[in-house]
Amino acid sequence: MTARGVTLSDRVTPAEEVLFKELEGEAVLLHLDVGRYFALDPVGTRIWALLREREGDLAAVLDGILAEFDVAREEAARDLLALLDELVAERLVRVQTPPA
Repeated sequence: MTARGVTLSDRVTPAEEVLFKELEGEAVLLHLDVGRYFALDPVGTRIWALLREREGDLAAVLDGILAEFDVAREEAARDLLALLDELVAERLVRVQTPPA
């Protein structure tokens, strides 16, 4: 990923060295290489599940969010990309950028 941040045309998948555990609607991620935990609220947990279900296709993840939550498209996209930028910074996901 470049300094531009994640975009909806990117494909984002959970990093192989990250363990996921859902507890009462929220999730805990453990990065095995650095030994750090990262917590996701219920919406973040659903986004993580959608990333896996939709094979990292962010446009499809956004569609899933819009189908399940009462939120405007622009707000959902902004919040999705912000979360993914945070997950990238923590090395919890991998980003594949389509060729230019």
